Amino acid sequence: MSDTAPHIPVLLDEVIAALAPQPGAVIVDATFGAGGYTRALLERGATVHAFDRDPDAIAAGQEWPETREQPPRLVLHPRRFSEMVAALAEAGVEQVDGVAMDIGVSSMQLDQAERGFAFSADGPLDMRMSQHGMSAADFVNEADEAEIADVLYQYGEERQSRRVARAIVAARPLATTGDLARVVRKALGHKPHDKKDPATRSFQAIRIHVNGELDELEEGLLAAERLLRSGGRLAVVSFHSLEDRIVKRYLQRASGKAGGTSRHLPQDLGPPAVFSHISKAIRPTEAEIARNPRARSSTLRHAVRTSVPARKEAA
Repeated sequence: MSDTAPHIPVLLDEVIAALAPQPGAVIVDATFGAGGYTRALLERGATVHAFDRDPDAIAAGQEWPETREQPPRLVLHPRRFSEMVAALAEAGVEQVDGVAMDIGVSSMQLDQAERGFAFSADGPLDMRMSQHGMSAADFVNEADEAEIADVLYQYGEERQSRRVARAIVAARPLATTGDLARVVRKALGHKPHDKKDPATRSFQAIRIHVNGELDELEEGLLAAERLLRSGGRLAVVSFHSLEDRIVKRYLQRASGKAGGTSRHLPQDLGPPAVFSHISKAIRPTEAEIARNPRARSSTLRHAVRTSVPARKEAA
């Protein structure tokens, strides 16, 4: 990637090491974005099937020369990554050597005020990754107070969700990111010197809800389980505790460990493991955080697919 690239891929070296791509390997980049992981995989001789529901990301990827090779080494899929099994079947691919996921909103989306993901610059209250369907404005202006409170609490871990929801309803209609940020700050008593803007939690919650991100992650993990060959590798980067908890619990179950049993009781062996070599949480170095502050909250977990058939829930 050039120094002027719009996106710095998080934990890039660690993700590539986890995937260990070989020349000729077939890898799924489940979250193409600006293509940071894909570029590194292509440089190592892999063929990449890249997914993104954002039409802007797909349009940019279509300019890459690897899409025009014969056969193409970069195949773009303008779809949700939870649909990767069906999409690859249509492309004649039954199994892959690796799957990479970088969960959440991309830097490109955050940096474009017109996409409405952030409140650093005022823009329309949108937040739709796919650019269609229910927008954030639709949700905050049409949902009832109880539903808004539930979303803020569940997806933003906002302890004062009812107070914020009541303020949102009282201030409707809201049209811009600035409108929403001001309402949340006023409801929570924001002070300019506060280390973290209290609107952050509400923006995260509404974005996750509008895009169905946690359901997408759970379905995507099961899809990866089906696609990965024996010895194939899974690498997942998440950015907050809700996502990381889903990944951690999924890998715990997939490794055959029930989890939560007492160390004083006999170990529950559980079902056969569909993943092995489960990593611990890997976080960025201070040097990477200095280069890319957005990496601060990232966590990587990776694992290796066993020869055990995919479980029924992944079918």
